Amino acid sequence: MNSRSLPSFIAIAVLSCSLTSCFSSSKVQSKNEASVGKQLTDLDAAYHQGIITEKEYLKLRNAIIKNND
Repeated sequence: MNSRSLPSFIAIAVLSCSLTSCFSSSKVQSKNEASVGKQLTDLDAAYHQGIITEKEYLKLRNAIIKNND
């Protein structure tokens, strides 16, 4: 694994973990909805810092949005 792929792998792992949560209460769901914006902001920052590629950015962005419809 080269030095560029390690940060990318870490970003994907962290975001994947945050995407696997499932909430049933509306109070918790509101907190989760607020975190969607944070996830997208963090993802955008990782992309603009060159940590992840455009392809990874688009894939993760779509996953965040899909999992929070």
